Amino acid sequence: MSTIWRMEKLSVCIEINPREALNKGVLAKKVGMDKLQPFCRDISEYEITEYSGGVKFRNRDTVMARITPCLENGKTAMISILDENEVGFGSTEYIVFRAKEGVTDPYYVFYLVCSPMVRDIAIKSMVGSSGRQRVQTDVVQNIEIPFPDLEIQTRISSILKLLDDKISINNEINNNLAA
Repeated sequence: MSTIWRMEKLSVCIEINPREALNKGVLAKKVGMDKLQPFCRDISEYEITEYSGGVKFRNRDTVMARITPCLENGKTAMISILDENEVGFGSTEYIVFRAKEGVTDPYYVFYLVCSPMVRDIAIKSMVGSSGRQRVQTDVVQNIEIPFPDLEIQTRISSILKLLDDKISINNEINNNLAA
């Protein structure tokens, strides 16, 4: 089987900061920056509060911190806490990545965003005053990387997903033992 990897900009294969509807004042699940654990796929906590601003997302979206030092510390997660068709929100200091139907696998998107191919370029693109630097979203959108076809993405991400699933189960066991 021959596999073709094509060079593409992230924005060609992944929706970045997709638009979602969530009216101000509506109660919704919020994922604050403090709820993300470094290099951890899953979100263990959220709060329900009135929406007053911030990025919006759906299940299977990936959120990545865009501010220093959170990005350097690896604050990136895959959203899985929402009900079907529910929209949640979080910090304005996130960039949201969404797989494009038939083009990218959502788990592959998460692992790609966590990889140095994306993170290192994002970190180098930070601008702003010392201590409050932020990633330039347009730089991230224009990162060119090799993308395999959807079948290969799914095969790659399924292996990594199994490892994260095992970590999640072990964390649950540890929490039960601690309780």
